[in-house]
Amino acid sequence: MEAVAVAVVAGAKNEHGSNGSQKKNRIQVSNTKKPLFFYVNLAKRYMRQHNEVELSALGMAIATVVTISEILKNNGLAIEKKILTSTVDMKDEAKGRLVQKAKIEILLGKTENFDNLVATAAATVPELAVDDKKEEKENV
Repeated sequence: MEAVAVAVVAGAKNEHGSNGSQKKNRIQVSNTKKPLFFYVNLAKRYMRQHNEVELSALGMAIATVVTISEILKNNGLAIEKKILTSTVDMKDEAKGRLVQKAKIEILLGKTENFDNLVATAAATVPELAVDDKKEEKENV
């Protein structure tokens, strides 16, 4: 289940120079479609599967990608491998003309202790759920 920002990129090409399918470890972020932590958790899953994840965004969603990247880095889960910025030509559906949009791509890799941190977090989540249920019963 991959979230994709809706965009028509004029002449967009993948790393092989063709208009083929998308990379398997790329997340195209939209700041209107899904909540922030949906993307944070999806990035963790992609890093677990592929050892790295590429976060990509256009225009106003760039701030969201930077925030996701910083959350992962500050929690010790990711290291920055590469940051690319560019401008892409897009067709404005309302006006029917080409407009330029800023684009960012951030490549993040797993840290050495990624697996330990994720395992520790997964082990503590059930405990939190049990504690929350106890509090609810006590407050009734």
